[in-house]
Amino acid sequence: MPRRVTLTFDNGPTPGITERVLEILERQGLRSTFFVIGRNLVDPEAASLARQCHAAGHWIGNHTFSHSVAFGDRPEADFAEHEIATTQRAIGELSHPNKLFRPYGNSGLIGHHLLSRAAIAYLQANRFQSVLWNSVPGDWRDAAGWVETCIAQVLENEWSVVVLHDIESGCLPHLPELLQRLNDLGAVYEQDFPESVILTRDGQTVNLSPEYVSD
Repeated sequence: MPRRVTLTFDNGPTPGITERVLEILERQGLRSTFFVIGRNLVDPEAASLARQCHAAGHWIGNHTFSHSVAFGDRPEADFAEHEIATTQRAIGELSHPNKLFRPYGNSGLIGHHLLSRAAIAYLQANRFQSVLWNSVPGDWRDAAGWVETCIAQVLENEWSVVVLHDIESGCLPHLPELLQRLNDLGAVYEQDFPESVILTRDGQTVNLSPEYVSD
């Protein structure tokens, strides 16, 4: 059975990196989602890259403002609102209609640290679609081995949502290799997300496990 793969890119935009990732994806005719960090968009060059991603047909998602503390580790309501709302304002008209949001996972971990009740309340009240992942091959920490790890994870899932990074230490050097390996597998690329990784959508819970909430 062909494996379905959704590629996502976190922690950018990064001048000198993101535009090269875009070129590689364009050559393959692929569309993905870039989950951007709000503080990066303060840089006009990075903000321009976000516009380029959007113009090329990629979706732009919110990946918090500071990308520094998980909501479960700082559960105050004002912190959640600042991290989400400030970034969403910076994204502005580039936003996907469903207002895509991905929480800070602290190295791709899934657990109680991901969300607080205050963060969930804000995401629901403001009708965000919260998106997790099921493949974190570790491109930022294992330059030599992350492609092999990613292929192994894709083979384990019918539909993989892969977290890569358009940052200095991220996926760029080996992204063409990954795409070739996925092509050789006959992977079917998707831009959308399976229900299994969606926590909230349109003000409602979808797959919001208590294991994702600290308080």
